[in-house]
Amino acid sequence: SLPSDFNTSNRVWARTFSGERDNNRVGRERKGWMFIVYDLSGSAVAAASMVTPFVPSPGSDRVSRSNPGAWLILCPNGVSISSWKPWGRLEAWRERGPTDGLRYKFELITDAGLTSGAPIAEGTVSVKKGGEFSIDNSRSDSALSFLLKNRGFVMGSSVEGEGKVSKPVVQVGVQHVTCMADAALFVALAAAVDLSMDACRLFSRKLRKEFCHDEQESIN
Repeated sequence: SLPSDFNTSNRVWARTFSGERDNNRVGRERKGWMFIVYDLSGSAVAAASMVTPFVPSPGSDRVSRSNPGAWLILCPNGVSISSWKPWGRLEAWRERGPTDGLRYKFELITDAGLTSGAPIAEGTVSVKKGGEFSIDNSRSDSALSFLLKNRGFVMGSSVEGEGKVSKPVVQVGVQHVTCMADAALFVALAAAVDLSMDACRLFSRKLRKEFCHDEQESIN
């Protein structure tokens, strides 16, 4: 559900949902970020909500594979703006290796609930150069082919490298969209991938200034 101080005039909304504040943890976790997509009438049609904080693994300054941060991609559930239904789950972490990368895994949530997602996309985006997040349903033996009746390209979005001001370009296969709400879910997913680049930034480095109010709010 959404906090009581949320209002529909906000186009992008991100803040820290901390209850009891622990000043010793300031700057050591990134949590509570949320991105909401609206239609032309001003109604919320999709959202990406950070449900698992991005925190560094013990003894390091990076989000690791053993403890990834996570987002839920949400669609409205009824007429209330505070009621959402999960559509997908995105996990992200900072991958070690020859090329420093943002690693991600996306699952569609089935009727069985949050514990039984169907994995449909996994990959790595270069932290330095950026890259592209994509979902493709071309293979008949993929898990996605059992969930989506239409084959072919599903979606793709650009992801900027770390520290760069990002303006993701999102493309969606027309055969997978029947209404504005369908397209909005892919936009929310693209936003979650893009924001994960910031959420997985090394904790020894400061976030971009757009996110600094989150850490300041935790101090006040």
